[in-house]
Amino acid sequence: MRRVVFNQKGGVGKTTIVCNLAAIAASQGRKTLVIDLDPQCNSSQYLLSSADLQAQSGTADFFENSLKMRLNANDISPFITQTPFENLDIMAAHPDLEDLRVKLETRHKIYKLKQALDKLNNYDEIYIDTPPSLNFYSRSALIAADRCLIPFDCDDFARQALYTLFDNIIEIQNDHNDELQLDGVVVNQFQARANLPQRLIAELKEEGHPILKNHLSSSVKVKESHDRSLPLVHMAPRHKVTDEFVSLYKELKKNS
Repeated sequence: MRRVVFNQKGGVGKTTIVCNLAAIAASQGRKTLVIDLDPQCNSSQYLLSSADLQAQSGTADFFENSLKMRLNANDISPFITQTPFENLDIMAAHPDLEDLRVKLETRHKIYKLKQALDKLNNYDEIYIDTPPSLNFYSRSALIAADRCLIPFDCDDFARQALYTLFDNIIEIQNDHNDELQLDGVVVNQFQARANLPQRLIAELKEEGHPILKNHLSSSVKVKESHDRSLPLVHMAPRHKVTDEFVSLYKELKKNS
């Protein structure tokens, strides 16, 4: 299973969802890989210490290697490193990804990630974090993945962006990856007592959009887990938000 967590809008919780779902999978004995394609490196910072992060090559080196047309250009394994968490590895990001993007686009390397992952057989689950835009890296992830999970924070700007996002995913399916399936929309930073989220969710369901049953609440505990580089299943295994992530993981596993 290769799942991309994608939204063209920033601040919707892609990194939090990627890292916590991956950590849950790994904690259940599933050999799991996180691929960080965002030059901001948020997933990498979440799962690695600063010293480990600085010492690692990752997605930037993989794509740079593909530009050099080496014989092993589709071998992704040298760019993967272990995290401190059992069964959980990462291909870390680097700010150099942004400088590489134009070169990769002009050299038509959009299928390189898919080709590399097709040869990688030692992981049960792969989670891909993407930049908050439909650029080379997001398209590469959508082409390489077989599932797409969309985070949604409940405001009207996010709703309008959601419609464009659905159209873009359909275009990727039609033109590049007919095996890509939509997991659905996960509501993040959910406030159960507020009227606006309830209304937006109801309207999206009425329009026929695939809103997942399990929502993720707002909590300072999430920010604490970022600060400590500890996914919630390790930092606060009995917390409400951790339970919500576990329920979401189970829902996605059941539906896939």
